[in-house]
Amino acid sequence: MVPVDSSVSPAARRSSWKPLYQENRMDQPPTRQFQRLRGIAVALAMSGGASLLVAAPANAEESHARDLFKAMSDYLLGQEAISYSYNATLELVTVDLQKVGFASSGTLALNRPDKVRMTRIGGFADIEVTYDGATLTALGKNLNIFAKAQIPGTIDELIDTLRFEYGFAAPAADLLSSVHFEAMMGNVIDVKDLGSGVIGGQECDHLAFRTEETDWQIWIAHGDRPYPCRFTITSKMIVMAPSYSIDITDWKAGAEVASDDFRLDTGDADEVQIVDLSGLNEIPDIFEEGDAQ
Repeated sequence: MVPVDSSVSPAARRSSWKPLYQENRMDQPPTRQFQRLRGIAVALAMSGGASLLVAAPANAEESHARDLFKAMSDYLLGQEAISYSYNATLELVTVDLQKVGFASSGTLALNRPDKVRMTRIGGFADIEVTYDGATLTALGKNLNIFAKAQIPGTIDELIDTLRFEYGFAAPAADLLSSVHFEAMMGNVIDVKDLGSGVIGGQECDHLAFRTEETDWQIWIAHGDRPYPCRFTITSKMIVMAPSYSIDITDWKAGAEVASDDFRLDTGDADEVQIVDLSGLNEIPDIFEEGDAQ
């Protein structure tokens, strides 16, 4: 379990946003870098893209990119109910400097302010998690075990507790918070509008942002539903710059979202402590301390 400073409020933690894996630094021992990796992916090379980066004056380009991201944020926060499917890739770096990626797929549905259901299926885990505003229930289907934790509050409190106490991030969690625009843009030092891209047949605005420690990109759907189609984060402070990437599909909002009681039937599964629920995070158990950085 990742230790958390109880004297720091969730709001204060969100005020200086950075992905959880940013606690890893190049000056840390390799095993520690690996152990604490969460939510990481490899940035795609942009060959021939340099000429695009100066196509517009920096101030106009930056303002337009910020406006597009703000419009997406306002749209997301205006939706009482959201659901989507996703495909994600998490990259790790081994101690002999081999970069490996782990792919998973799943779904997420939420009703604001305090209901969530999410699933993830990968090569090493098959989990389902529900939250009803008071209790988190997580079921490891492949191991027939489950765990519960009392986390009264809203989706924001859930995201913070999972991230800071249990080292687990919901898929695209950074975009689900009610204050994600302020938190994510607060320490941005460079912004670029890279024009249009196409993700799964959907034309998108492609934006790139830099902080001192991370590069992150987002592709936002064109039209009156500016939802995120792809989100990537790359760490610049970890050897070989591992990253995390998530593609979002089957987007639904409002009345399109199927009704859900946000209960989870655990059947005859055995109950364990939530910190012992294998597969809750995206790092496979085949990697032990010392296996990677």
